[in-house]
Amino acid sequence: MSTPASRYAPLCGREIHWVEWGEEGAPAVIAWHGLARTGRDMDELAQHLAQRGFRVICPDTLGRGLSQWSPAPDEEYTLAFYARLADALCDHLGLARVHWIGTSMGGAIGTVCASGRLAPRMKACIASLVLNDNAPELAAPALERIKAYAGQPPAFDTVAELEAFFRTVYRPYGWLSDAQWRRLTESSTRRLPDGRVTPHYDPAMVRQFTAHENDYLIWDHYDAIEVPVLLLRGAESDLVLPEVVERMRHRGPGAAGRLQVIEVPGCGHAPALNVPAHLEPVEAFIRAADAGGAAPQARAA
Repeated sequence: MSTPASRYAPLCGREIHWVEWGEEGAPAVIAWHGLARTGRDMDELAQHLAQRGFRVICPDTLGRGLSQWSPAPDEEYTLAFYARLADALCDHLGLARVHWIGTSMGGAIGTVCASGRLAPRMKACIASLVLNDNAPELAAPALERIKAYAGQPPAFDTVAELEAFFRTVYRPYGWLSDAQWRRLTESSTRRLPDGRVTPHYDPAMVRQFTAHENDYLIWDHYDAIEVPVLLLRGAESDLVLPEVVERMRHRGPGAAGRLQVIEVPGCGHAPALNVPAHLEPVEAFIRAADAGGAAPQARAA
């Protein structure tokens, strides 16, 4: 597959969209985006890895991008349901072993999958875990900030105005080229019935924070992880605090010597994974983890 392919499948009764890069049969990577974003955020990462021999799957989470919106938001906009979707996606694609790269919410989904506590088959499936500015405990003020903008998405008359909004709210991502800002905007824009444009997600997804107040407090899942973990922490992140990182070093994979932490300068929440300084450590980490495992094979039913 020399160019990325857009795919859809019914998973857990919902139509889920993903973009797939690289060749079937190559070592597989799942790259999962953040809370109010889409799988297209992973384009640079996916292209980089696909050119270096990996197969990369970049889903749109339920309620985001081109995936279906949930008719049962309180039950399905949860880490537990997202883990079921991840399990179903791996089953659909026949993936028995994957490397997981998750930004923010995508990292939390990877954590609960790697623990096996919500989707037992995923524990054996995940070979390594990259947490892009995510931790098993998140700073409450930063969560409030995220809920404030995600729960009430603005609407604008023009795409240019929406791009200006994205450039402001996502400034902590670090450097993006003008072309990357434009793609970020166009790949996460939908038009409302009145003709205005707004971010491309279901505002009800923010109910995860009210219906499941402690959904992102997942130390028990982190403690159960038995694979290598790489934490990329934005040096200016207000979501992943240094004291939480220190606790991670002494629990779960940290206590077992399987945690690597890299501070990413010039970024807050969360590094955009779009420049060599972000991409090269991720590639080196998953390549090392891949070297320690078996060749890809079909997943057992």
